[in-house]
Order: sequence, then structure tokens, then C-alpha cells
Amino acid sequence: MGEIINLRQARKRRARDEAHARASAARAASGLSKGKRVKSALERDADVRRLDGHRLEGPLGDTPVDGFV
Repeated sequence: MGEIINLRQARKRRARDEAHARASAARAASGLSKGKRVKSALERDADVRRLDGHRLEGPLGDTPVDGFV
């Protein structure tokens, strides 16, 4: 039988962990100059576009792109 967990405590723990992750990212970003933050954002966007360009499936994941199966 599985372990019994308190859902209220689990929700609070998950919210707290997410808040810590957001705070950590904000601390890392605030230590950078504006130019480095902008460059980092542009690189992230370019990476996303590059990965999307290599995608074999359509945006919904069920229809092939350009007739490829």
C-alpha cells in the first residue's frame, strides 16, 4: 500500500519549491548587467526557434509537417 500524504501540505510544499526556484532565477538575473540579460534572452529565443525548426510533427503533435509521415 502507498504512503499516505497530506494534500494540503504537499500543495504548500510544491508552491514553496516553485517560489524558491523563481527567487533563485531572479537573484541570478539581478546580478547580471542589462546587456547580458538581453543577450541571454535573445539566445534562449533563438534556441527555441532552432528546436522548433527541427520539429518533425506539427504544432499539435498529431499532423505531420509538409506531408512527411
